[in-house]
Amino acid sequence: MAKKNPRRAPIRKTAEQILRESQEYFGEQKSVDPTELYDYRLHKRNDFEDSICRVPGDTAVWINYAKWEGSQNEFDRGRSMWELALEEDCRNHTLWCKYAEFEMMNKFINHARNVWDRAVAVLPHVDQLWYKYIRMEEIAGNVAAARLIFDRWMHWTPDQQAWLSYIKFELRYEQVELARQVFERLVQCHPNVVSSWIKYAKFEMRRGEIDRARNVYERALEKKLADGDGDGDDDEAAEQLFVAFAEFEERYKESESEALRKEFGDWVLIEDAIVGKGKAPKDKAYIHFEKSQGERERRRALYERLLERTQHLKVWISYAKFEASALSKDGGNPDLSEVDLRERKKQSIQGARRVFEKGINYYKTSAPEMMEERAMLLEEWLNMERSFGELGDVSLIQAMLPKKLKKRRQIASDNGLSAGYEEYIDYLFPEESQRTNFKILEAASKWIKQKIVSNDQ
Repeated sequence: MAKKNPRRAPIRKTAEQILRESQEYFGEQKSVDPTELYDYRLHKRNDFEDSICRVPGDTAVWINYAKWEGSQNEFDRGRSMWELALEEDCRNHTLWCKYAEFEMMNKFINHARNVWDRAVAVLPHVDQLWYKYIRMEEIAGNVAAARLIFDRWMHWTPDQQAWLSYIKFELRYEQVELARQVFERLVQCHPNVVSSWIKYAKFEMRRGEIDRARNVYERALEKKLADGDGDGDDDEAAEQLFVAFAEFEERYKESESEALRKEFGDWVLIEDAIVGKGKAPKDKAYIHFEKSQGERERRRALYERLLERTQHLKVWISYAKFEASALSKDGGNPDLSEVDLRERKKQSIQGARRVFEKGINYYKTSAPEMMEERAMLLEEWLNMERSFGELGDVSLIQAMLPKKLKKRRQIASDNGLSAGYEEYIDYLFPEESQRTNFKILEAASKWIKQKIVSNDQ
């Protein structure tokens, strides 16, 4: 290396400038004099080394030097410059990226692989290094190697996005089962990230794996409920999970046979085929009923636990529909007598009504400001009573329905000034109307008494 020069050069040249000068000097010549080429390279190297002496620790100079050596097809010299730059600052992930890209640009894939491998070992928590390493292997068609790199990365417990990238990678190559395994590892690595569970469940739903999706939601709910109370952000995440589960339950209704098969396996069907003919229809109906009741009780308990954490409107509606869903299940059972079927329907209706009553009472007493949610829950209840046919009773709800009042309120701008008016819907529930009427009567009575006293005087 040249002796340190204490004087600073008036102009610092970049690698691009040096390369351009080289091309201009030699570009139009068909042959290059070896002596002239040697002198040119010696001059440029001296310039670089002088710059390094003037600004110790400036990796940009090393980078320019390395790139220039590459432009001269002096790749070993270029690598030496990259290595010296890394000695100055091995924690600089951009330096590693440029080094690997230098090797890739010159089609030295094995050298590039070595650089990436060292980079992720030194800086395992820099996602960009992993992404670029994997991308290089994919472009090279080395899918198995890319998968191994993903697997190495996951051992460092990166954030959710890294896991999702791994899942997308597997799905690009139609490896659904491997993607499922990665999802399972994701929720084990980040069990408190609600969106991971929801994405996992939706992954199963898109593939028609409804039982798997339900299992994912139920495990997530059990985990969240077992964690107990958390801060505001935790409660918001929990509600997000509860609403997603409620929407899932509302969308997918499993038939009785599917529930039995999930809970007890194919032996139910085998039993019917072998010995079912010797049993009375009522006996078989009773056996199926007992087995399905265990599943329903478990689901009912889950809804009750949900309501201990959130009273979101969608959870109340989903719970009520779950209770009423026994109507459709029992209605398709030919082994039930008319009397038994009617009794089962009444039980389901009463179960749905209990949920609606509990929800309405919550909004009425504990959250009176949530008038719109209370009104929407009543509308759902009214529609359900209509769907019950002769067993329904719409009069139960009609007496509780509010009057919708269109009102106007002033809009304030950011500076506090009036910005006009907007219309909105207000709700007047029967008990509010009665209180209003009572206040009017009370005021009228007071006025009459005052009038009588005044006349007497």
